[in-house]
Amino acid sequence: MSKIVDVKFELKTYKYYKPFHITGSVSDSSTNIEVVVITDIGIKGYGEISPSFRVNGEKVEGLYKLEAAIKESIVNMDVKEYRRIFDVLDKFFATPSVKAGVQYAVLDAFSEEINTPVYYLLGGMKREIETDKTVGIDTIENMVKEAKEIFSEGFKNIKIKVGEDLRKDIETVEEIARNTKEAKYIVDANMGYTPKQAVEFVRVLYKKGVDISVFEQPVVASDIDGLKYVRFNSPYPVAADESAKSKYDVYRLIREEAVDFVNIKLMKSGLSDALAIVEMVKTANLKLMIGCMGESSLGINQSVNFALGTGAFVFHDLDSHLMLKENKFRGKFKQNGSKITIL
Repeated sequence: MSKIVDVKFELKTYKYYKPFHITGSVSDSSTNIEVVVITDIGIKGYGEISPSFRVNGEKVEGLYKLEAAIKESIVNMDVKEYRRIFDVLDKFFATPSVKAGVQYAVLDAFSEEINTPVYYLLGGMKREIETDKTVGIDTIENMVKEAKEIFSEGFKNIKIKVGEDLRKDIETVEEIARNTKEAKYIVDANMGYTPKQAVEFVRVLYKKGVDISVFEQPVVASDIDGLKYVRFNSPYPVAADESAKSKYDVYRLIREEAVDFVNIKLMKSGLSDALAIVEMVKTANLKLMIGCMGESSLGINQSVNFALGTGAFVFHDLDSHLMLKENKFRGKFKQNGSKITIL
């Protein structure tokens, strides 16, 4: 037996190398919660909670106070029976990033006990993945410069943040494409456009010969009809991010035929819902990408293991740790440019 005897939360703040600007939000730091699950034989499993008020309505100050409730809910449970623990933690559905961090810490403890990496516990489908790197909103000149630097570093997939100025966004994406010709582009509006603006955006760029691999969350999260309108009028595949938090959200998106891609983020759903979403999307013959919030290397480790284990994703947007200043790298993975493998 390997029963849980304690759960500990610790606040950690990481500064961005430069302010990270997306539609309607500029961040200069990320405050997360490190989770430690401790078993009766002294094994420790680690996870990270990286909340987003913009997406989930979560504040780190409130989540930190859940430490006692989480401990009370899962203490004396055996980490080997992690799906039973997941079921208990699913009751914290209003705080999905807490689910994600604690569920992963439980899996990490189990993996340490049996000396088997978490990605094997999740299926062991891939040995390597490739992440993109993100260009935040800035001046056209600065965004093009950053995209060129990212491409020169060996990142073949570039994520471009747009959504605050339609005309500028069109010019920016066109210029980035002109300067990084062999790259693939994920363009993320973070809910910044109306449906008609989104359609104008993609049609103008398509006529200019710009190839976009994924057009992510062009409209507000609640506008499923608008998302569907964009999908059926876009020459590029359309993805849901903020519209796809829980498995119930994804079920509706599939039923409404609203998207081509679903972006899973563990902080939106927890591991339990994320596992369900993978199977739902595969059954619907749609495609998946995996993203992140403001995780450090400890939190990105969770998504790396999930992506390698399930092997479910066409695109991987796991770069937040590359934007944060950390005293120590804490992921159980090796990164060589855009390529990520398990240690």
